[in-house]
Amino acid sequence: MSTMKAQLTSLPLLLKSKIGSNWVLYVNASSLVATTAVTSGLGFIYWWVAARLFPQQSVGFASAAVSAMMLLGALGMLGLGTLIITEVGRERHKVGSIAITAILLVGGVSTLLGILFALAAPNLTSELAPLSASIGNIIIFALGVAFTSITLIVDQVMIALLRGGLQLWRNILFAVAKLALLYGIAVLVSEKVGMNIYLAWMLGNALSLVALAVFLISKRTRILYRPQFGFIRNLGRAALAHHATNLILQAPSLIMPIAVTTLLSAAANASFYSAWMIASFLFVLPAHLTTVLHAVGAQSPAIVISKMRSTMKLAFFIALPASCALFIGAGLLLSIFGKQYVDEAAWSLRILGLGVFPLIIKYHYIAVLRIYDRVQSAILFLLFVSIMEISFSIVGLELGALTGLSIGWVLALCLEASLMYFKMRQTIYSQRAAAEVSV
Repeated sequence: MSTMKAQLTSLPLLLKSKIGSNWVLYVNASSLVATTAVTSGLGFIYWWVAARLFPQQSVGFASAAVSAMMLLGALGMLGLGTLIITEVGRERHKVGSIAITAILLVGGVSTLLGILFALAAPNLTSELAPLSASIGNIIIFALGVAFTSITLIVDQVMIALLRGGLQLWRNILFAVAKLALLYGIAVLVSEKVGMNIYLAWMLGNALSLVALAVFLISKRTRILYRPQFGFIRNLGRAALAHHATNLILQAPSLIMPIAVTTLLSAAANASFYSAWMIASFLFVLPAHLTTVLHAVGAQSPAIVISKMRSTMKLAFFIALPASCALFIGAGLLLSIFGKQYVDEAAWSLRILGLGVFPLIIKYHYIAVLRIYDRVQSAILFLLFVSIMEISFSIVGLELGALTGLSIGWVLALCLEASLMYFKMRQTIYSQRAAAEVSV
């Protein structure tokens, strides 16, 4: 009895010793996971409401427009998002100036990109013609792109400062606001067009930024700093490398919905986008674990190897049962949107879910590159595997519609993960050897 009591008494100490060194990493990763869980859950409801209140054609257009918005938002970030995580870890006293400079720069560039894309959209496909149907639509789309890039910068700054709670609350507010706005627009506006779905998304993002600014001011936190464009200019090569890497990594997932809309139809993209949105739930844990691994490793590169073992084990441990559950329940989940979604995308969803396993390797490899400043040397390799993902997906789409696209994408991921695993080991061992020599 006394032995059992002693074991129970020592249990909290044992747990603390096991996770204590990883506490900051897990807390901030948990805030990112919670952010995605809440925003994705409410985002799931968002698209469900859209599917119930708007025609499938309008939902397909809106999902393609949102994908284009996110792609352009990533393009407009100029690589400053992930670079900020590295630089804030090294230059914490300059965080305010770094942040405000990045916000102004990416906001302006993203607005311009949004305008240009909206004007060119009808030449890409008639399905996207509503983007340039009026001056108002062009402005709405461009602002959506700008707010996307700005919120990405703001969230990266919060993670770099290991203040995951702030980005969690901003994203929760965004998810709730866009859902409320969508329902309000659907009820109050008789015209059930895709631009109204997009408008609700854009306004929700804007409201979340305003609310965050008001909160920081209420806490007497300074939010206005003098921009230091010279600092950003000095990081030109590094920013360009990060920018190219970010675009290369995001391109396949953002191009696929546009490809489905162009090669099949907007209605088919509504089904695919729903499947992709659900499958993305599985991808968030390894993605967020490695984001925080990057933030922690930027401050203390010597501890990366031990931290990476923990994040990789945890990611695989959770991914296995989650992917099995998704495989079994794919039809049930898609049935929430409607029978046609199940018929068109159930097997696509099952196959997409299997992509989580090679993605765990891929995300850790990218984190190692960022921590050890090896991004520039790996750009050509990353471009190659990204082109492989897009090519395999499009060939699969042509041969087997949505199911074929999913098979092609997962196959490409498995091939690149096998290459990345060996490259990651080489980078880690070479870094360790260099550290031992310097000692």
